[in-house]
Amino acid sequence: MEIIGKQIEILLVEDNKGDVGLIEEVFEEAKIRNNLHVAEDGEEAMLYLQGEGKFLGSPRPDLILLDLNLPKKDGREVLREIKEDINLKNIPVVVLTTSNAEKDILRAYDLHVNAYITKPLDFDQFIKVVESIGNFWLEIVRLPAK
Repeated sequence: MEIIGKQIEILLVEDNKGDVGLIEEVFEEAKIRNNLHVAEDGEEAMLYLQGEGKFLGSPRPDLILLDLNLPKKDGREVLREIKEDINLKNIPVVVLTTSNAEKDILRAYDLHVNAYITKPLDFDQFIKVVESIGNFWLEIVRLPAK
């Protein structure tokens, strides 16, 4: 399989190590060119995005994959902070979460999320969803220049 698209920076904000490993594996198998950076909670995500602490000098992401249910700082709060920050608001954010609650979906779109995806419980379906995210956001969509 040919390598897809230009190299992009992806920030994955996910506290489930199993999901992180699976997402890394799917992107690699699908030959999607990316540098995947991981933040394990909401506070770490904001430190990464602000280039603070251990993330000093980290590249600005082209795309953020955000779980809602995070320790320390909730994903909803992270989304709000991103979309209210003049320097971050243009970064596309895709919520990738287990919640399919209508209130969570509505709240995320109220906070200007770019897409809301519920993680399938089925392993094969989860792989298809991650591949679809990669194909759509890295092949079809034109991301803003940094």
